[in-house]
Amino acid sequence: MKKRTLALLLSSLMVMTSLTGCGGKGDSTGASAGETKTLKIAAFEGGYGKVYWEKLKENFEKSHEGVTVELTVASNIEEVIRPQIQAGNVPDFIYLATGRPDALTETFTKEQGLQDLSNVLNMKVPGEDVTVKDKLLPGFTDSYATNPYGDGKTYLLPLFYSPTGLFYNKTLFAEKGYELPKTWDQMFALGDKAKADGISLWSYPTAGYLDCMIPPMLAAAGGEEAFKDAMNYKEGFWTSEPATKALETVGKLKDYLDPTVVANANNQSFKNNQQLVLDNKALFIPNGTWLPDEMKDAPKADGFEWGFMAYPAFKDGGDQYSVSFIEQMYIPKDAKNKELAEEFMAYIYSDEAVKIIAENAKGVVPVKGSMEIANQYLEPLQVELLKMYDNGAKALLGVFAATEPVEGLTYSDIYVGTVDSVMTGDKSVKDWQTSLQEATDKMRANIIKN
Repeated sequence: MKKRTLALLLSSLMVMTSLTGCGGKGDSTGASAGETKTLKIAAFEGGYGKVYWEKLKENFEKSHEGVTVELTVASNIEEVIRPQIQAGNVPDFIYLATGRPDALTETFTKEQGLQDLSNVLNMKVPGEDVTVKDKLLPGFTDSYATNPYGDGKTYLLPLFYSPTGLFYNKTLFAEKGYELPKTWDQMFALGDKAKADGISLWSYPTAGYLDCMIPPMLAAAGGEEAFKDAMNYKEGFWTSEPATKALETVGKLKDYLDPTVVANANNQSFKNNQQLVLDNKALFIPNGTWLPDEMKDAPKADGFEWGFMAYPAFKDGGDQYSVSFIEQMYIPKDAKNKELAEEFMAYIYSDEAVKIIAENAKGVVPVKGSMEIANQYLEPLQVELLKMYDNGAKALLGVFAATEPVEGLTYSDIYVGTVDSVMTGDKSVKDWQTSLQEATDKMRANIIKN
């Protein structure tokens, strides 16, 4: 395939985000005597702010004599650095999650413009006797979110993470004597009990939110291999036993859904569906850690207290899973100071950096011990939500293999968008399976290989 230059591609993009950083102590790629080096870091300024990047920059420069961090942090970072990229002045280090409107990270991926980060994974965390790969939480470097080509190599690493799961009202469960279900059989038994009390079992904001519910169900039904098969568009997957079990379970939930949900499952009215849990009209709603803040000003039932759990297993003692949304960082293949950027990336996972991030960004890095550090800086509810994996749930990063666009097909419209029709009875689970398999065949033919 004839490759265009990355600079040419980026000239048409509107958006980009990046990261700034700080280096560690010990073995260093800092400048030698009399020499100066500049590490170019670009960072998207989102909800975590920018103060923590400035503190990381300060620490990095102190521990690396002769090194200057050229830090660019902005909410419109893409527009700021695009002219630099066009001129061949590519940042050494970028923090930018996938899923942005202009898909810059996806463009780097499609054009094979990412540096292999195997060296970073094997590096010792600066100042600590542990490698990066051993300090990261399990499951965070084993998906297409970090290994986009499925070639066994890591090209992006996680900076922040947000678990997803089922939210509920702890107070209601205590008042009614309900027990949290560990299996789907227990879930439906609870649904029958709640129905007798005039309460629906579940709600959902929009069908799109089921992208954090279906993967844990697939993994619970067929292990993490089933989840990976789905993400890899495996031939015949959606008619396999694990997929059938998961989809039929979603279909069974039709009889336990609050009757107002589908009509409000849109971008204008989705909060009405979230309000059902706050009003004790529904027991559960799938969502992410942002939900409590999003609904902080909404009216709530007396004594309401947020609860959060992983999705049920299919058998007693079975594994329970939670999809985690991550925000990635990476090093462009054309970066001029890749070794220095690698050292900064390793530093991000140090206790020192984790503390700076928790204190100044109120964010948590997905490494072992991070919650103990964050406890002193986060609100109690934040801590509870982020401890999903400390409490036994297994992490899934629900990202599909990178593909070229398929004309006339938006896969998510089939994958999760069909749920509305299943809930209304307009389509059967069998119809859903057939559509999924047809769409999957088209996507599989367009997977990007490195």
